[in-house]
Amino acid sequence: MVRPGNHPQHPAFVSVSPGRRVQTESMDQSDIDSRMMQRCIQLSATATTTGEFPFACVICEGDTVVAESTNLVRQDGDITRHAELVAISEAQKALGRKRLSGCTLYSNIEPCPMCSFPIRESRISRVVYAIRSPKMGGASRWNILRDTELSRVMPEAFGPVPEVISGFMGREAAKVWRTWNPLIWAIIVRRGCFAHAPEVDGVETLSAIPTPHGWLRSLLRLHNT
Repeated sequence: MVRPGNHPQHPAFVSVSPGRRVQTESMDQSDIDSRMMQRCIQLSATATTTGEFPFACVICEGDTVVAESTNLVRQDGDITRHAELVAISEAQKALGRKRLSGCTLYSNIEPCPMCSFPIRESRISRVVYAIRSPKMGGASRWNILRDTELSRVMPEAFGPVPEVISGFMGREAAKVWRTWNPLIWAIIVRRGCFAHAPEVDGVETLSAIPTPHGWLRSLLRLHNT
């Protein structure tokens, strides 16, 4: 995990501690998104130096980095230590609150279902990821990030649907994987776990769509009887 004042060294890594602005001059949202995703992609490249796969996550509030992490699955021997989950936990500690409304989460790979539910429950306002995961993604495969039904049925737990932006800087993110291990990248893409990086970045803002949760409504009715 990247800790304040203890960033991994990487030739292209932007060495800014969490809690500090990426730059001081005014930036619009597209500039912030570009810089934060660049930071995330560069961070993913450092993960391989510690034996991890190149996954990374950055959480910011405005143009300020709140928390960031690579996967810690191999280092900690814990399959739940995905970059998004570690970063969410650190962001909550840094901000002193459970809800992360107003924050944006950047990930070089689409968050999986395990990470997507905490993203919803922490009420992160925006999710921006580079590479889609058609087989395992929390938006592409499982309608978790965009599901309005979660907010309607369980408003105490799940806030409004976050803005979800897919395919942002996908080519740059894919390059890290191909450079690290071309064979593993080819296998993952061939199996459909990750989408092919397009020749031109196809950025898409995904709309919120409801998913019927009959089992959830039945469970709530049973609990209230």
